[in-house]
Amino acid sequence: MKIRETMIPALKPIGGEEEIAALKEVIESGWWGKGPKVAEFEKKFAELVGAKYAVAVTSNTHGQDLLLKALDIKDCDIINPTMSFMSTAVVPLWNNCTSNIVDVDKETLCLDPEDVKRSLKPDTKVIIAVNMAGVPAPIDEIREFFDGFIIEDCAHSCYTPGAGTKGDAAVWSFQAVKTLPCGDGGMITTNDEALYNKLNNMTWLGIESTYDRVSSGRKGVDGKLRPGYAWDYEVNILGYKYYMIDILATIALEQMKKLDKHLGIRRHIQKRYNEELCSEVESPPWSETVQYYCSRVPVEHRDRLIDYLADKKIHTSVHFKPLHKYEIVKQDREYPVADAVWLKLVSLPVHPGMSEEDVDYVVYWVNKYFDEIK
Repeated sequence: MKIRETMIPALKPIGGEEEIAALKEVIESGWWGKGPKVAEFEKKFAELVGAKYAVAVTSNTHGQDLLLKALDIKDCDIINPTMSFMSTAVVPLWNNCTSNIVDVDKETLCLDPEDVKRSLKPDTKVIIAVNMAGVPAPIDEIREFFDGFIIEDCAHSCYTPGAGTKGDAAVWSFQAVKTLPCGDGGMITTNDEALYNKLNNMTWLGIESTYDRVSSGRKGVDGKLRPGYAWDYEVNILGYKYYMIDILATIALEQMKKLDKHLGIRRHIQKRYNEELCSEVESPPWSETVQYYCSRVPVEHRDRLIDYLADKKIHTSVHFKPLHKYEIVKQDREYPVADAVWLKLVSLPVHPGMSEEDVDYVVYWVNKYFDEIK
């Protein structure tokens, strides 16, 4: 097969005229900050995932941080999985907590409930359970022995049916290469009204949003309500600058309309890889979102395959290097599963911009590599 001139990216957002037209409308409206589009996105997203409340924030990372601050979680132990992005390990540190990193299940790469149980400490107050590559974390099993707060990290599972319904609260990601991307951004979902109200007030330094104050009008010196900007406000709670803006929410709303179609393409690519890649390539657990296609190959061939595919204009990645490998969160313990499995991982391209010919190309060159080494 002839080598391509352009690279097939491992991950890529796909937008179009719909996003451009929607952004044009927002830009011309003069309202670029947090306003009606954010409110619309929060409402529609809560409905999508079956939550009562949703708070749009700047990122999944900030969502996790805001939850800990709203719950006054600090100076304690927080458990999180070693197979994850750095956010889950460092957010506890932002709140003066111990980042207690545990091993994972060898099949799903999600938290291993038995290792969670072994790793519990008297001051463990929170567990961050990551739905790795869209595969649900074993929260029900963990509930059998842990009654503290569980944050369900759904960064990879928008939308896996049932995602976000097991934890006490869920955090989501709309970063540029996620299944519902808008450049960057996140969402917190919860069924707890008191927690929702507190989170909402904390997203902008404890200040009621400018849009809400413009919408409600301004009282004059005579007490009459007039249209305009109510510039005076109180601040009764310590807050942060974590709110989403309408420009990002507008992109997210358009991407939400395409979510089913895009997930269908991702699942189709997953199915083709599962059926057509050679026996040396182990398929990951089935995912309804396929945020990443984390295949496994023999350890001695992983890095060579990555180089080989790069020469053929196929971009791959590894999700993830275990968190305990980083000096800033290094742990004094062993990780037999993660240490063995991550050396086999290679994420193959999967995104809604891929054509059938692109999938053919990836399958051909992966299989060709293993044919050539026989």
